[in-house]
Amino acid sequence: MKQTETAGPAGPASTAAAPPQARPWLPWWAGVTAALMLYALYQAWIAAPTEATMGIYQRIFYVHVPAALVGFGVFFINLMASVWYLARRSRAADALAVASAEVGVALLAINLITGPIWAKPIWGIWWTWDARLTLTLVIWIMYVSYLVLRQFTPHSELQPRLAAAYAMFIFVAVPVDYMAIRWWRTQHPQPVLFGGPHSGLAPAMLYALCVGFAAYIALAATLLRLRYRQEQLRHRIELRRRARALAE
Repeated sequence: MKQTETAGPAGPASTAAAPPQARPWLPWWAGVTAALMLYALYQAWIAAPTEATMGIYQRIFYVHVPAALVGFGVFFINLMASVWYLARRSRAADALAVASAEVGVALLAINLITGPIWAKPIWGIWWTWDARLTLTLVIWIMYVSYLVLRQFTPHSELQPRLAAAYAMFIFVAVPVDYMAIRWWRTQHPQPVLFGGPHSGLAPAMLYALCVGFAAYIALAATLLRLRYRQEQLRHRIELRRRARALAE
């Protein structure tokens, strides 16, 4: 009688169960991320001083800015993974490209949602078609279309190649968007960091912003790791399904 289903540590059953157990980092890293997010909210809504001109509405800044810049950083990971895939045809690179695009879209969505909430009481309007806002929306739409392209392209060697080439094309808009408020006059506020001699933040505000960045970096790292692993498992399942179909 076969003992496959009750095999010991060296048996097939334990080998199949190994991948779900190979995540000892997840509980403590998730805890660190949750603690950082809560501390960032405390800094943003309670500890940081109230800005003199915009009042409490300025507190959205501590969510709005980190979400955008960390999202842009994740899109850069997508670019590097796409270049890596085209150079080496690495499935790991393709999995990282998918994961980073999805996480970047989520972070940029936070930026696009918090922006109008901040704009309405300050500008009197929810939206204006200036260079920064328009480019940010266009970038979000392009990365959503990247994900749609992957879903509707048949699963073959052509799919990741098309996606990688498209990712390299659309990333060009990211540095342009970052520089938009420096190159053109826009309704969007000018940069408060590295924006010239009149830019800068009070120390308590700068600290709250840095905590926000740390929290969003931790959140992005957690989501990237989870989604990357999920994509690798999906690929393994797809390979086994194809092998079984050929065997039949």
